[in-house]
Amino acid sequence: MGNSVLQQLIDRGPAMRTVSLPRGRQSLHTMPTSTGYEIRTDASYDWDGRKRGQTPFTVLQHTIGGAGNLRYENRTHRVRPGETLLLLVPHNHRYWLEEGGRWEFFWISMNGEEALRIHRAILAVTGPIITLQPDTVEHLADCSLRLIAGGETPGSASAIAYEAAMALYDDVFGSHPVLSEEYRKMQHVIDHILGNLDKPLPVEELARISGLSRAHFSRAFAASEGMPPAEFVLQKRLQRAVKLLTKTADLPVKEVAILSGFEDPNYFAKVFRRVFGASPTEFRTTGMYASVPATGRNARTNESVTTLAAACD
Repeated sequence: MGNSVLQQLIDRGPAMRTVSLPRGRQSLHTMPTSTGYEIRTDASYDWDGRKRGQTPFTVLQHTIGGAGNLRYENRTHRVRPGETLLLLVPHNHRYWLEEGGRWEFFWISMNGEEALRIHRAILAVTGPIITLQPDTVEHLADCSLRLIAGGETPGSASAIAYEAAMALYDDVFGSHPVLSEEYRKMQHVIDHILGNLDKPLPVEELARISGLSRAHFSRAFAASEGMPPAEFVLQKRLQRAVKLLTKTADLPVKEVAILSGFEDPNYFAKVFRRVFGASPTEFRTTGMYASVPATGRNARTNESVTTLAAACD
């Protein structure tokens, strides 16, 4: 490795940094949560993806030496030097070191809507173990090294995490034009959804826009975005409704419903109450949105919206 960045990271010795940044009203779409370089030699290194809380985040971990074990959706893998783990949490997986083993690696964990979206898309086509180009490993090591050094602002920390996510994206999709084409198709569909939330958006139409069969489109969309297309549409409609209710005080609730893609205001009110615990009028007049962070609203929407998504199908 010579004078490579990876070698510089190794030469610093084992190091870990938890990236703790001030919480504000603005949620950045990609943010590092921890990073480091470690050499583990004991069986206490054992992570269960179902027991790390309910806040979504991703783990990007590159094996430098030794080896570890991964149990992923009922299959067991040996993670060897030169291989990179990509995992989402929460998820049904476990990675660990056996008694007497040795695992040398560096990692970057991150959260945020964009990081999750990109990593879900990559996982859909590569699975959890990826063999990256040496230049990509160098780039990721450089990102980790800069984060370990510390001193960054929230914006610059976010930029480093996004840089790492994009390095991974370029390695996977840049060398696989067919996969990249399917990913672009999903982005085209998403652009159509966001530009036409006030219009009917049946899954058949979205599949036609993608150029895929309905079944293939539904699978590809869920793999890319982490949810079925109908659920995604309903979530975006509710997010638009919240924005209109909070930003346009004089706009009648009926108009909010129509602009958000709900033809029936009564149905809109019913869906809204089930998700937010209040009618649209109550939500607006009581100012309850002012005390609920945007991420909290989105999390609550995610929990409730699945049961309602069939109405948009």
